[in-house]
Amino acid sequence: MNPEPKTLNPEPLSIGYSPCPNDTFIFYALTHGLVPLRRATLAEPVLADVEQLNLWARQGRLDVSKLSFHALGHLTGDYVLLSSGAALGRGCGPLLVSGDASFRVNENSRIAVPGTYTTAALLLALFAPQVKQTVVLRFDKIMAAVQKGDVDAGVIIHEGRFTYPGMGLFCIQDLGLWWEEETGYPIPLGCIAARASLEDDVLLDINQGIRKSLQWIRQHHGQGMAYIRSHAQELDDAVLADHIDLYVNDFSENLGGEGVAAVRELLARGREQSIFAGSGELKWVP
Repeated sequence: MNPEPKTLNPEPLSIGYSPCPNDTFIFYALTHGLVPLRRATLAEPVLADVEQLNLWARQGRLDVSKLSFHALGHLTGDYVLLSSGAALGRGCGPLLVSGDASFRVNENSRIAVPGTYTTAALLLALFAPQVKQTVVLRFDKIMAAVQKGDVDAGVIIHEGRFTYPGMGLFCIQDLGLWWEEETGYPIPLGCIAARASLEDDVLLDINQGIRKSLQWIRQHHGQGMAYIRSHAQELDDAVLADHIDLYVNDFSENLGGEGVAAVRELLARGREQSIFAGSGELKWVP
């Protein structure tokens, strides 16, 4: 019998991802021991809102983390992009919504965003650079703030994409659709990144483990739903299924050439507006 390969990192690696259904769906098998890693071990995962994860990454807190691509643009010297686990696609971008169907963005508009370093905030800056007043709210507080008139409009993500009409709100602009028409690329929303200082074998192992975790749950239909449901903001099974179907796709298994090109385009446009001043070249694990 061949001995098991030695773990290059004897200490468990810290890992964080969001409680959103697409992330818990992808990571279920990996974090429940159904897909073993060969070169690394993972600590108990920390689940937190993506903006909290973005802020922790800027502090270098986690070894492996879900990040907004916006946040990654500021951290290309510290984290490398994994080609598995990402949320990137077509028809899945953030929506700019308002309680006024005739609302149009102007320089005096007050618009809520779900975090300074979210891709939603970056897309708003690229779409409407004239906006000077953004209000940072947790993603699940934005629609209520728009409904009450605390802000003129808000950029919504996650389950809000499916539920905003029920709150009497109107879609002013699908920012993902704007991006697709502007660039021809799918919209890069979120990714899994790992500390750049980790050994190459460990990075490859984690990347492959995430890919196998997604493959496992796709092959075991219905398993993991109790875990996914326990962390979701929205408990309706149909909404959960729609959420997973929208944000988990072939790009989640492997970004590939088109996915990486879309990420490079997003970061390049951010640099053009001096949003990523001083950021380094994107590094990624195939």
